[in-house]
Amino acid sequence: MELPVISLSSEKAASEKVDDAFFDLEPRTDILHRMVVYQLAKRRAGTHDVKNRSEIARAGTKLFKQKGTGRARHGSARVGQFRGGGRAFGPTPRDHAIDLPKRVRKLALRHALVAKAKAGQLYLLADAKLEEPKTKPLAARLATLPFKSAFVVAGDEVDGNLKLAARNIPMVEVVPSAGANVYDILRRDALLITKESLERLQERVA
Repeated sequence: MELPVISLSSEKAASEKVDDAFFDLEPRTDILHRMVVYQLAKRRAGTHDVKNRSEIARAGTKLFKQKGTGRARHGSARVGQFRGGGRAFGPTPRDHAIDLPKRVRKLALRHALVAKAKAGQLYLLADAKLEEPKTKPLAARLATLPFKSAFVVAGDEVDGNLKLAARNIPMVEVVPSAGANVYDILRRDALLITKESLERLQERVA
């Protein structure tokens, strides 16, 4: 398979052949969906909390006698029927993370890369470095490319100038190889990746 090669500093274009065996499969949406659900569930803070009956600072004695008043029967003033009472079955702090086998997570990353490649949205980066940390020329260069948002995997370590130049450009995210993940790959129009990073990801899913 041949992937288009682009440069962030110039308009030169080329293509490069990559391993066909890695991309020789049909992407499965069910595996990608499971991985996205796993990632979004794991990142939830789970700090939502409300007060239940036991946490309300009111007397727990019966409000008035059971019969003879002509009023509805009531016991504690802490219950949810009263203003300021405790909420029934409200959210409490918990961990939202779900389990997903490691082999499925690895497979999902491979399917995400293959899906981008088959959609024509996977580009190899000829260079992941900039001479100056300037946002304007980088934004102008990205504006000439056929996508509106990009996820950039820029090698084992992100070049400092590239990181500074890209951090204020909307819909563009730059991460090292270790930061590549299924959700961010799928949510952007294009995946820009160095050949070095692509080899690292292929090793991860092997």
